[in-house]
Amino acid sequence: MESEYTLYEQQTARQLKRWEIRQHKLPNLVERASKSMQTGINNLIPDKVHATITATVKGIIQTTLFGINYIPAQGPLQGLSLADRDAKAEELLALYKKIAAAEGAGTGAGGILLGLADFPILIGIKLKFLFELAHVYGYSTKDYRERLFILYVFQLAFSSHEKKPELLLTIKNWRSVADTFPPAEAYMDQVDWKQLQQEYRDTIDFRKMLQLVPGIGAVVGAWANYGLLEELGVAGMNCFRLRWLQDIAKPKKL
Repeated sequence: MESEYTLYEQQTARQLKRWEIRQHKLPNLVERASKSMQTGINNLIPDKVHATITATVKGIIQTTLFGINYIPAQGPLQGLSLADRDAKAEELLALYKKIAAAEGAGTGAGGILLGLADFPILIGIKLKFLFELAHVYGYSTKDYRERLFILYVFQLAFSSHEKKPELLLTIKNWRSVADTFPPAEAYMDQVDWKQLQQEYRDTIDFRKMLQLVPGIGAVVGAWANYGLLEELGVAGMNCFRLRWLQDIAKPKKL
């Protein structure tokens, strides 16, 4: 299959294979200990609190994915090579890392209340980035299935080692998976929102908790948000690269 690709596309395909291997990598001792501690803490949190956080995450993501405010005004880019798309994606990521860092510094300097407000704001920044990234790689977010793809990318970037292989498999087989989807509203009812919010929270917990420490909140907030956008950017670009290479290798279904 690689022989059908340009030299740049062949190099990218090899990079993606190495990235896929890392998604299947087992957690190290420190990561396992951290996850065990976080699971223990989660078990101590009352169900009502979990339900409130879950409802908040669900509301933010549903509103974003199925509203029109986040759909980029500029349509999907057409006629560009993968190298050109990657260059534009890198520029986009650099911009959003700066936006996230500035937002984290501002809320981190504002104490606990503003630090807590950073949680939903940061989710919005991340999803807005993914919407624009989809258009860079030529996929229109007016299609609800593309917005569901964004949800899978979001989960892959901020999920546990146990969940990553399953999510990656869905992303790699997106064409066939998307063909089975029911109407958008019905599909969203099948999402495990509690698991999504716990996986997301566990991934960012330590960094965001430090943001609430008086005196260092602004610095930590900027550092944490910058790093979290970097992680999302790597996952997002690689997921769209996978799809792009698959789509040019095989004709799209009508």
